[in-house]
Amino acid sequence: MKAFFGRAVSKALTATGLSKQELAYKVLPHFLLEIFTKYLRVTIEGQENLPKRGACIFIANHSGFMGFDALMIGHQVFLHSQRVPRIIAHKLWFLRPEISVHAKKLGMIPATLQNGLKILKKKQGLILFPEGEEGNFKPTKYRYRLRRFRRGFMRLALQTGATIIPVAVIGAEETNITLSQIRWAKELIGIIIPVPLNMIPLPVRWHIKFMTPILIEKNLEKADDMEYITKFTRKIRMQIQKELHAQLKNRKHIFL
Repeated sequence: MKAFFGRAVSKALTATGLSKQELAYKVLPHFLLEIFTKYLRVTIEGQENLPKRGACIFIANHSGFMGFDALMIGHQVFLHSQRVPRIIAHKLWFLRPEISVHAKKLGMIPATLQNGLKILKKKQGLILFPEGEEGNFKPTKYRYRLRRFRRGFMRLALQTGATIIPVAVIGAEETNITLSQIRWAKELIGIIIPVPLNMIPLPVRWHIKFMTPILIEKNLEKADDMEYITKFTRKIRMQIQKELHAQLKNRKHIFL
């Protein structure tokens, strides 16, 4: 059965001329992503800011421990620009082969500088969450408070000249509730373990805003300037935090 399924997928790829990632984004919406989009009643703002071509990095706030925000952002980018972005994903997605095989089909790649450079040098899109697991696994009581941004995305942008598109996501914080986290697990197994309240996503209304793109010129010298990178990273973090506050101020209902 497995061999038959593999041959069927290969035939589908050959017939459509699609890559595995493109096939995933064209097939899965009908079964999963579109279902979640309707279930979460996702609304979009700023789709005109999506680049039609060239290397770009989508930088977003991260939350909800299940990673639905990455899938929803990727799905909307595909719907509105017909581009297939790759997702820099947490190491949890690659701990076991039976999980990593599905992660790769969804366009996820391990979070390394080399992987990011490889994608951007091909003039493709990359979805990246600078907060990392500190944002994704933070207790929900700290919702919409951005954690410190890691600076790797700025190095990637400066080394490749990739455009940065800040993204603000409202709704993911309440979709999957995190009660607390087991921080000492970081020293034992290398990752923080979240303590969730619910595994089934709550029907929270989502809103995703693609903010004004930030054009970055390729500059290898500045890519090694930690002071410059830190300053620019903080500026982008403040922009997203300000947008989150504005969106929350105008938010009328969470579930309705």
